Amino acid sequence: MTGVWVVLGTLVVAAVAGGLLKARNGRVRAARRAPAAGLPEPVAAVLDTGARVTLVQISTTFCTPCRHTRALLGPLAERTDGLNHVELDVTNQPEVAQALGVLRTPTTIAYDSDGTELLRVGGVPKAPALLEALAPHLPARVTD
Repeated sequence: MTGVWVVLGTLVVAAVAGGLLKARNGRVRAARRAPAAGLPEPVAAVLDTGARVTLVQISTTFCTPCRHTRALLGPLAERTDGLNHVELDVTNQPEVAQALGVLRTPTTIAYDSDGTELLRVGGVPKAPALLEALAPHLPARVTD
């Protein structure tokens, strides 16, 4: 009988943990503090100074959700004035992810044209929530 309780307890803990992880996936979070030494060079190099906001997608080679994120953010940036999307593969440069405080891929970090972090999203972003959070930083909403 004890074995049954152990199995049931394990299932409950796993269900709660899974629910928490699912709830956090794609959630827009406030910006973190700027890195002490400034932006890592690969990130600074991809920022588009002509765009009001650059979405820097931190990815790795074998990350399946990263492909979905790219497919979502690329067209979103094309349709939205002042928004640019770039993907940065950190497979061979983990120090970049470490400097940015990125613990999972994909992580999308929004920067303004000066390199100030505006917000970040862990996991696959939800486009409506992302656009809503970026609205104060963009000149206009999505164009058709």
